[in-house]
Amino acid sequence: MTRTLFTALAAAALLMALPASAQQQTNVAFAKGASSATLKGSIKGDQDHSYLVDARAGQTMTVTLTATKGAAEMNVFAPGNDTAISLGAEDPYNVTVVLPTTGRYKVQVYQMRASARRGETANYTLTVGVYGGATAATPSHDALVAGTKYHATADISCVTTPGGKPGACKAGVIRKGNGNAIVQMQTPDGGQRSITFTSGKATGSDASTPMTATKNGDITTVRIGAAEVYSIPDAFVFGG
Repeated sequence: MTRTLFTALAAAALLMALPASAQQQTNVAFAKGASSATLKGSIKGDQDHSYLVDARAGQTMTVTLTATKGAAEMNVFAPGNDTAISLGAEDPYNVTVVLPTTGRYKVQVYQMRASARRGETANYTLTVGVYGGATAATPSHDALVAGTKYHATADISCVTTPGGKPGACKAGVIRKGNGNAIVQMQTPDGGQRSITFTSGKATGSDASTPMTATKNGDITTVRIGAAEVYSIPDAFVFGG
């Protein structure tokens, strides 16, 4: 056997021996008329399974992971980004996020290192939903989120303490048309904040301290006093 042939056979054997995790990838497609899909899966040891979802900037993605055996974990990644946008979520198994860009998002299901090293198996159910259209809506056509007074709800990136790290504030928006809206938020410390948009711009809040607003692309950053910072996507406020 020649050295070249031996090398080729060895390489082929190595590829065949690679863990199945390298091939565990699923493109998520919703049934006609549906905005979500539920999938079941199983991983063993250091395997992971990636679920790929096409979505647009400003839409809201919800991901829920339930382990039926073992201890499955998950991360959610934006297109071309190696840092999970789900980091810092209040509930790591039930994530809701307004999407920052258009493209293919990845939901990665895996096991923690200790479980992976023991070769344990995790069975799980994963539900992925994408909500929100591409066209701005007026109140007469903008349906309310069931059981609420809001036209949309989501987790908004926020800082609520001096020098604090960004976290997630649960937010709801009441759209009034023509660029007018009220965004109401629950802060991680149990407080509440309301921000008013007029003709497409953040113009006021219910705080007694001064407010400033700056625009970067389709994100409005609102600063209130010395502590509070809120990053609010246009699509969440106006429905696009």
